[in-house]
Amino acid sequence: MARKPARADSDLAQLRRPETPRRARIEVQFDEQTLLGAVFGQYDANLVQIENRLGVYIAARGDRVQIEGPDDAVARARDVLKGMYQRLEQGHELDSGAVESLIAMSSEPTLEGIITGSHDAPPIMIRTRKKTIVPRSGVQIDYMKALNSKDVIFALGPAGTGKTYLAVAQAVQQLMTGSVQRLILSRPAVEAGERLGFLPGDMKEKVDPYLRPIYDALYDCMPPEQVERRMASGEIEIAPIAFMRGRTLADAFVILDEAQNTTQAQMKMFLTRFGQNSRMVICGDPRQVDIPGGDAQSGLADAVRRLEGVDGIGVVRFSTADVVRHPIVGRIVEAYEGPNA
Repeated sequence: MARKPARADSDLAQLRRPETPRRARIEVQFDEQTLLGAVFGQYDANLVQIENRLGVYIAARGDRVQIEGPDDAVARARDVLKGMYQRLEQGHELDSGAVESLIAMSSEPTLEGIITGSHDAPPIMIRTRKKTIVPRSGVQIDYMKALNSKDVIFALGPAGTGKTYLAVAQAVQQLMTGSVQRLILSRPAVEAGERLGFLPGDMKEKVDPYLRPIYDALYDCMPPEQVERRMASGEIEIAPIAFMRGRTLADAFVILDEAQNTTQAQMKMFLTRFGQNSRMVICGDPRQVDIPGGDAQSGLADAVRRLEGVDGIGVVRFSTADVVRHPIVGRIVEAYEGPNA
């Protein structure tokens, strides 16, 4: 049998050469030209952000935008621009963080549905007195759906993914609409790797430093005077987890933050406070345990292991890809928790 002739060096080089991505050029036209200044950003900062992140070239002319680059990147850039425009149409804020989130979500097949709603389903959003909040990552979509449908929700993941913020926003919305009568916010009083010693003042002044992140989320969703008035009336209660023992929390939206720092006994005690017409959200990062004994003693990991899959209980897991603070926060978390950690 005759041997097949050997391939020429040029043929082998052609086989090894990576396939060049197909390039495309599309044009997007917008109806309301007055919104385009905000879409583009000061000195076209938003367009530059999209160009740098997706590797495309964007040219704006009047009410039209041309996008050129690799085929898939051009399609993503188009979806991001449409998403930015629709956010402004609906009266939402558009800052660099929102743009970054839309870029991150542009690989999700549901981006169009997130912004406009799909079929007969309304857009996914939380309305509070001060702002309307829409999801900024794919997992936030699942989380916001769970906040609407599950009785008990475990939100697990690193800092900056919106676990506590979205829970507080949902709680504020339900308090304002009368779905619940009280908002109860709690977290264990555990220092992150340091000992603060004796803290002066009454009980509120002693626990306030531990609950500052929850206050920040509250003031971002409600006018300060309403927060103070509702706290004075007892509609909003902020307390360490130790104060939950012996209570039944009915007609309430209850949030436990930094839940990885609860003991197993504390977590069982907290979960069994659940009352009629209530909702509980337990937020925590299983990789940031500060209690003695570490992971083995954490009530969060133990509760998720026991309860995941139980009817009425939802578990939502965030990753570094879902970090919605400044993009560098995601890179920092990845450096600490990635394969080389």
